[in-house]
Amino acid sequence: MYVGRIVVVGKTNRPFVAYRVSSRSFPNRVARIVGNTVSIQPIDPEDVKKNPYIAYNCIRVENDLAVVSNGSHTDPIFEEIKKGTPPDLAIQRVLSDMGYEKDDYNTPRIVGVVTDDHGFLGIVRADALEVGTFDLAQNSCRIICTYELNRLDNKSYPFVASSALDIAKYVVEGGIFKEFEHPVCSASWAGELAVFNPHE
Repeated sequence: MYVGRIVVVGKTNRPFVAYRVSSRSFPNRVARIVGNTVSIQPIDPEDVKKNPYIAYNCIRVENDLAVVSNGSHTDPIFEEIKKGTPPDLAIQRVLSDMGYEKDDYNTPRIVGVVTDDHGFLGIVRADALEVGTFDLAQNSCRIICTYELNRLDNKSYPFVASSALDIAKYVVEGGIFKEFEHPVCSASWAGELAVFNPHE
């Protein structure tokens, strides 16, 4: 099944977020750690001229706050929460302001936030904006994708990994994720940042 980009929020031995790029159109991308941020970058900078949505910060962290998304909404959501806005309201405000991506596919914007005890997921599609909050459960995760699995529900998936790098690899090769087609790269945060670029 092709689900496009994937945002993952969950808990193993600690809360985590993860992100995976799956792409048919722009497979030549990598995840790079830059300070307290993970950036998705095209290997060929010229690709950005074809599609401005393919380069962005996908994870931003500070202390025990982590924001993960598939686009330029990562930073404004992070800044809203830092100002004291509750995560669910910050997600709703920014997604409402920015809307879905105006590309050939009307790609939804998806986002996840994790704190000590709670996870948050959000999506804005052409037809709706959804935001959900849930308690983190040990060794499980919830996901939201740009295509197919792009509705919020209460379904959780088993997730067992012992480090940030293990998490980044798991969302490419493990559990339900190995059923999702065209993986390109991935990133995660679980107290530290990690990236996995299987094509390098």
